[in-house]
Amino acid sequence: MQYARLGRTALKVSRLCLGTLNLGVRTTEAEGMHLMNEALEQGVNFFDTANHYGWQVRRGLTEEIIGSWFAQGGQRREKVVLATKVFNPMSDWPNDGGLSARHIIASCEDSLRRLRTDWIDLFQMHHVDRAAPWEEVWQAMEILVGQGKVRYVGSSNFAGWHLVSAQEAANRRNFLGLASEQCVYNLVTRHVEVELIPAAEAYGIGVLAWSPLHGGLLGGALRKLEEGTAVKTAQGRAMAALDRCRDAVAAYEKFCAELGADPAEIALRWVLSRPGVTGAVIGPRTLDHLGGALRALELDLDAHVLARLEELFPPVGNGGPGPEAWAW
Repeated sequence: MQYARLGRTALKVSRLCLGTLNLGVRTTEAEGMHLMNEALEQGVNFFDTANHYGWQVRRGLTEEIIGSWFAQGGQRREKVVLATKVFNPMSDWPNDGGLSARHIIASCEDSLRRLRTDWIDLFQMHHVDRAAPWEEVWQAMEILVGQGKVRYVGSSNFAGWHLVSAQEAANRRNFLGLASEQCVYNLVTRHVEVELIPAAEAYGIGVLAWSPLHGGLLGGALRKLEEGTAVKTAQGRAMAALDRCRDAVAAYEKFCAELGADPAEIALRWVLSRPGVTGAVIGPRTLDHLGGALRALELDLDAHVLARLEELFPPVGNGGPGPEAWAW
């Protein structure tokens, strides 16, 4: 397993982060237990979840499953860098969502209870709350850090200017601020290269790429649809993008076949090779999916492969950070 520091912190995390969105929904609890056991056995020490995951059944279900796994002992909790999130509404009540100080602290307490742990390693804001002043957000986070219930704070789905405003507010309070930003990033969706990643690098904020296969679109989608074996690929983000990307995806799958490589492994390795990226959040449903992600770590993408991928899935504008991406 490959490890990296989380941004400017001294915390070491595996470059593959086990995403748990499927636990209790697309995988049974027993299957989820096997996945977590195998991931940890293979050196994946970074697990990511969110307070509302499992909402298709009930909000908080996924955290409960992870908590049951921790309760099995064997130093599972001690070995895992645990990340969860706060923002999404947990009920219909007006203060049971967002980033008010009240909800941040209450959500942390509820997650700790479901996860059966005393601390959260990375407590991430799942989205920007435009109604919440940064002074209020950081005051709440400082309380949780001071109580030993949270070790680091992260963000998810922020824009570059949100990172800057959040971090400058934290700096004024002499608080560490953001350790990481989790954003959608893959060959199909590259807009974070323009401003978010440059901002993250400037402030020492680690970047965690979620949906590195764009919901399965880059995992052999057309072949699976033709075979009738598509599961996640046949819905959501992948299907929404397929119409506009069909030709590129077809050429990509043909190119991967010529290389004798799995499209999913190529796409994942590409994300991990990008500047500023600490790791990628993977969401395997099976042990085979997990094995493929592990194999991706060993791939070497040479200049020819990288150049072809740039042709198939070009960057935004002129490429590179802003303003060069759109200006002369």
